Amino acid sequence: PVANATITPGPPAQPARAGGPGTLRCSVRVGSAPVTFTWLRDGREVARGPLLELGNVTAGHSGTYQCVATNRLGRDGHRVFRALSPALALAGTPRGHGDTVAVGIGRTLLFLVLLLGVVGGCHCWHRV
Repeated sequence: PVANATITPGPPAQPARAGGPGTLRCSVRVGSAPVTFTWLRDGREVARGPLLELGNVTAGHSGTYQCVATNRLGRDGHRVFRALSPALALAGTPRGHGDTVAVGIGRTLLFLVLLLGVVGGCHCWHRV
């Protein structure tokens, strides 16, 4: 019977990042061939096979992924064994979100510098 189903980042061995390619690999440590793999996202089937190709990762890929490994044993193949992997949460962020935050912080800092300049100028003018 299949056992110990796990999910790992597929080649290249790096975590999926927003806007970049993403692949997840499902494997089992124990199990007689043939083993079939089914991918679930938030409990719904999304693909079959040991690799899940996500393409360019976006916020739309966010969700909880699991892999179900199955094999059939016995002369008649009626004994079905399943191994469910631990859940993997994938959270995508909208592309450019970091740029938007950086621009917002930059504008706030510029406003504060100008405000300090005006306050300092008024203070100096009142002293004279």
